Amino acid sequence: MHSPIESQTESVINGKIEELENCFDSDAIFFYGPIGSGLPNEFREMICELKQDGDRRRLSIVLTTPGGSASEVERCVNVIRNYYDEVDFIVPDYAYSAGTIFCMSGDNIYMDFYSVLGPIDPQVQNKDKHWVAALGYLDKVNDMIERSKRDELSPVEILLMLEMDLGELREYEQAKELTVDLLKRWLVKYKFKSWTEHRSNPKKLNKPVTVREKEKRASEIAELLSDNNRWKAHGRPINIDILRNELKLEINDFSEDARQEGIISSYYNYLMDYIRKNGSGFCFHTRRRFIV
Repeated sequence: MHSPIESQTESVINGKIEELENCFDSDAIFFYGPIGSGLPNEFREMICELKQDGDRRRLSIVLTTPGGSASEVERCVNVIRNYYDEVDFIVPDYAYSAGTIFCMSGDNIYMDFYSVLGPIDPQVQNKDKHWVAALGYLDKVNDMIERSKRDELSPVEILLMLEMDLGELREYEQAKELTVDLLKRWLVKYKFKSWTEHRSNPKKLNKPVTVREKEKRASEIAELLSDNNRWKAHGRPINIDILRNELKLEINDFSEDARQEGIISSYYNYLMDYIRKNGSGFCFHTRRRFIV
């Protein structure tokens, strides 16, 4: 049973998400928390509920996540694209790792100077059932292999290599391959679908963009985002300037639109305050209901 204050707060938040939907002419869903197993089922239920109210073909996803499973992201994208022709991601704060991959499945990404994405370093469960960043393990193994060729490994490092589970390492490699494959596929299919003419290359200005060129650009972005040596840390924040200037991705800055900025900030601040007061590490919200 909710207290009167909680009920009033939820009523205000529901009003805020309806403002956001009207602003973007879309359905909207808020997601806060890690992307783990079981998420696609709850995601599908909430999307199906939204579709009962009308026939909007655009969805806005307000996303804050430390990351998680790329395979669960893939299932969520399958759900979304079954119902919506256009999907926008709004990142008021952060969307790391699998969250970044999730954003790359959208047609548009909205951020501001404070928002960040992250390297696409997949998280996988090791034999102890702990979530670990796969690229760190692979980079360390590759480093030790190269040093072993020069007879530079210490006795302790040799023992560590002998104890490594090759099946587990292969799982890490496959996780990396999956993240890169998903990002390349989704960029070409969704993010680049309206990229029809060259706009920045002086030699190709106004010339048609080929599918091959889109695939090449998507591969470059995927390789950059998965380069652990470039970013140095799993949780390295990648802001809008880096995404635009170094990765050459088109990102919409919602702070340039006073209406968008006001609505997004107000909705997000109310929800985060609600989440903190409830002590929850997970939250779904649509105009129909909360899951906290």
